[in-house]
Amino acid sequence: MSVFDELVGQDEVVAQLVAAAAAAADGGGAGMTHAWLFTGPPGSGRSNAARAFAAALQCPDQECGHCETCHQALGGTHPDVAVIVPEGLHLKIDEAREVIARSSRAPTRGRWQVTLIEDADRMEERTSNTLLKAVEEPPPHSVLLLCAPSAEDLLPTIRSRCRLVPLRTPPSDAVAGVLVDRDGVDPAMAAFAARAAQGHIGRARRLATDEGARTERSHVLALPRLLGSVGSALVAARDLVDAAKAESDVLAGSRNAGEREALSTALGGGATGKGYAGGAPKGGAGALKELEKRQKSRGTRTQRDALDRALVDLAAFYRDVLSLQLGAGATSVHADLSEQAATIARGSTAEQTLRRIDAVLACRVAIDANVAPLLAVEAMALALRAGT
Repeated sequence: MSVFDELVGQDEVVAQLVAAAAAAADGGGAGMTHAWLFTGPPGSGRSNAARAFAAALQCPDQECGHCETCHQALGGTHPDVAVIVPEGLHLKIDEAREVIARSSRAPTRGRWQVTLIEDADRMEERTSNTLLKAVEEPPPHSVLLLCAPSAEDLLPTIRSRCRLVPLRTPPSDAVAGVLVDRDGVDPAMAAFAARAAQGHIGRARRLATDEGARTERSHVLALPRLLGSVGSALVAARDLVDAAKAESDVLAGSRNAGEREALSTALGGGATGKGYAGGAPKGGAGALKELEKRQKSRGTRTQRDALDRALVDLAAFYRDVLSLQLGAGATSVHADLSEQAATIARGSTAEQTLRRIDAVLACRVAIDANVAPLLAVEAMALALRAGT
């Protein structure tokens, strides 16, 4: 057993991290450094790799995976391992300052003070400049782990001071094997989910085990059939955005309610006596407003992430169409929709398909640039209909 067991198809990365953990246990050296940058496409496991490395650095046996230290580090309860996940669209500058303050503290139980920042690409330039201090002048026993899709998503001044750990998209057969062996998924379902998720382990597990996720995917991939008129294209675009919002609401609903309840309890909700009005302490309205603001920002991000997953599925569908048109013989991502892809392939040209793929990718860029999702998806739907 090892803390790196969750990493699928990343043998070279595991070897690099195991060597670094061994060097760290021996007091440092060429194999260890204070700042690391884990890169890779969504689903490659970059955050899992960083968490596993944090556990290996703290583990008395470097990577055993079964001791209390490993369980705490992987579970997010180790006092010397902090995991920062931007909940809104950007990592806030206050969070970067907290990283700097925290990294200056001596570890309390482990050998290192480890700070892991997921989605480090969401830092604005001023936040990156603030964080630069922790990278340029690292305190002793401080280790900073950053996760981003690519090194180019971070400022050159930061990435040049980090050791790069590039992860790749795991092969579909490896993902399917994990679903069968670890989750008990039927082999045929595992193969379908791994291929449809394009190597994204978390999404493959959800597709394999959640009928609702498979239904959502079917609705997204029905869009190419719903472009017969301008009106139907606009309706399909609205339905796609509404579905992403509904998924976001489901994912965030229970968490938001729990946070509101916890805040109410912390503020003395239901208490009576001096300083309380209507069962809540004076001044509690400001804390509630701040919570609602944070939840709204997180909801916007969750909706955009859900919409982006839908657009990735759509781009892959048109990739299947293009493969048929060019006779490339590539394995289909959406093999269950081969008849639909073949029909569209016969009724259009390769040039039109390329333009449609460009339209989907342009929609992703527009949403990332803060264009209103409905406007961006409507523009994409009209471009898909026209093939221009």
